[in-house]
Amino acid sequence: MTEKKTVKIATIGGGSSYTPELVEGFIKRYQELPLGELWLVDVPEGKEKLEIVGDLAKRMFEKAGLPVEVHLTLNRREALKDADFVTTQFRVGLLDARAKDERIPLKHGVLGQETNGPGGLFKGLRTIPVILDIVKDMEELCPEAWLVNFTNPAGMVTEAVLRHSDFRRVVGLCNVPIGMEMGIAKLLDVEHSRVRIDFAGLNHMVYGLDVYVDGVSVKDRVIELLSDPANTSFVKNVQGQGWEPEFIRSLNALTCAYHNYYYKMPEMVKKTIETAEKEGTRAEVVKRLEDELFELYKDPNLAIKPPQLEKRGGAYYSDAAVRLITSIYTDKGDIQPVNTMNKGAIASIPYESAVEVSCVITKDGPRPITMGDIPVAARGLVQQIKSFERIACEAAVEGSYDKVVLALTINPLVASDKLAKKIVDEMLEAHKAYLPQFFKTKKVAAAKG
Repeated sequence: MTEKKTVKIATIGGGSSYTPELVEGFIKRYQELPLGELWLVDVPEGKEKLEIVGDLAKRMFEKAGLPVEVHLTLNRREALKDADFVTTQFRVGLLDARAKDERIPLKHGVLGQETNGPGGLFKGLRTIPVILDIVKDMEELCPEAWLVNFTNPAGMVTEAVLRHSDFRRVVGLCNVPIGMEMGIAKLLDVEHSRVRIDFAGLNHMVYGLDVYVDGVSVKDRVIELLSDPANTSFVKNVQGQGWEPEFIRSLNALTCAYHNYYYKMPEMVKKTIETAEKEGTRAEVVKRLEDELFELYKDPNLAIKPPQLEKRGGAYYSDAAVRLITSIYTDKGDIQPVNTMNKGAIASIPYESAVEVSCVITKDGPRPITMGDIPVAARGLVQQIKSFERIACEAAVEGSYDKVVLALTINPLVASDKLAKKIVDEMLEAHKAYLPQFFKTKKVAAAKG
């Protein structure tokens, strides 16, 4: 009788406060996903956190009685060799960079947010070169592995891999859709397992085209419930202010919390500025939360994921991430919303672009379900954001200053070339250490004045 093969998983950004969430997911699904080795990888700046989180992960597996080897390393290539799955959850520039992404736009009266507008653009510019380097290493060291990316902006990062590499074993993942499912289940007072939503759109710009309980559409009932302003936001770190009933009924689709930034732009900018003045930006709040979390993680008696982690904003991460990995590994054929190549699933988006859409998950990866199209009222906004993502990816790969200005100008949260250029110049300077591709030539420096 041959011994059952165990799975090797490498997690880039292993020192993240999210890692215990991921470990909890591996423990819950161990019978389906026989994890043998978990390699947690980080950069030298994250070494202390990596060791704290790594020790907690070891205690969690030990408490669960599972023979999982946890390896900690600063050597990415060592971790990637012969891996079956690679997960990415890193932040180039750490939370200090995120704080700049949030603070600088707010000075100009523009939304400062991690994945939307100028903040999302600059997080993408810092992240895309790193992801493409990881993909190169994977092509050499573990070409059959699947890359499951949770690093934001997840849609833009997936777009970059699909358009600027030959690597196709990539899936982008977000906890927003599963959060929407959980929220709808709670709204209807039913078990989450009974709820399914037809998702179509982009990461943080996804719509629910239909919602089912036990396979029967309950969309009309849900839309009516969502016309109550108290029922519209399911993501803890994006608090909505309620939709006008006429708007949500006429749109006739479920929105995600991030739509607040586009459909309530003035209110959200005002609220974000007020919150930043009183409590600090989201990055500054998270930094305080993380300090508390890592103090908890240090406790040698702690061997579970602490409930305080849910305040961090990554609720359901383990459910989404490990559910996806398990379904690929077992060729399950269940339906999950992920970021993948469109392949005609959404009619108004190019075939080769990354979309967030419900897919059948198989050993060969996600198979997008044909959705037809998103509502005409939402179509233009989705296409505009997709255009922004594509230009942003080109800018990141080419180190093109001009394309950064273009990308930010066509983003609906800015929509002014003069303002876009002003914000770009300030943010390029602020993030200079992490954007070397924009400072290689005198021409770029001259273009910035």
